[in-house]
Amino acid sequence: MVNVHQQSRAMTNIQIRKYRDEDAEIVKEIFTLGVSEHVPSTFTHMLKQPPTQMVLMCMFCALMASSKSFLLPILAITLLLAGARQLVVYSFNKYIETSLRSDLHNISETYLKQRDSCFWVAESDGRVVGTVCCVPTETAPGCLELKRMSVRRSYRGMGIAKALCRTVADFTRDRGYAAVILHTSVVATDGQKLYEHMGYQKIREFVLPEVWAKIMNFTLFEYRLDLQQEGKRH
Repeated sequence: MVNVHQQSRAMTNIQIRKYRDEDAEIVKEIFTLGVSEHVPSTFTHMLKQPPTQMVLMCMFCALMASSKSFLLPILAITLLLAGARQLVVYSFNKYIETSLRSDLHNISETYLKQRDSCFWVAESDGRVVGTVCCVPTETAPGCLELKRMSVRRSYRGMGIAKALCRTVADFTRDRGYAAVILHTSVVATDGQKLYEHMGYQKIREFVLPEVWAKIMNFTLFEYRLDLQQEGKRH
């Protein structure tokens, strides 16, 4: 655990700057690792859902009654869970692939050359260790959307994510927008704590349109940071 003195000293070595083309590969790596970290928590969330537990229980009881053995039901459940985890991995890999092919394929074109958009990296001793960006959003007029927030695991707890959030808030305020919004998932509990600590308010919950997301109750949260209220607090 990083103490206050260590955190303060670490932050003196952190620089938040705009993305440069030579950052492309390391940014993609940080994004991929950050998204992949949610696979275990998503799988756990799936196991906690009543439909999942009902299917597993019914399957176990049916196989137990037909085989008169503990071994077959246990083996079948184990294989089913392994397959379910692979489905979660596949879903995350598809999301990563889609993101790398779309807005992260050419960050300069997607963000730096677009109006009221920007992409930043956090650099520690010359090494890129965090990312964040923001863009205008049609779903929330008058707001910019914070996206692609990620910090390398070994650099967390040093205030880097907070500094990236403040960078987005300052940029948004300077451009004359009223608020910052962002979306995060039910399994991203650390992210939720960070955003709420930074003054964001949860304003909406919704489930992804995919069938598996509805069955597994994979909820997304929309947060909003009102910059006038945020300015009064600070």
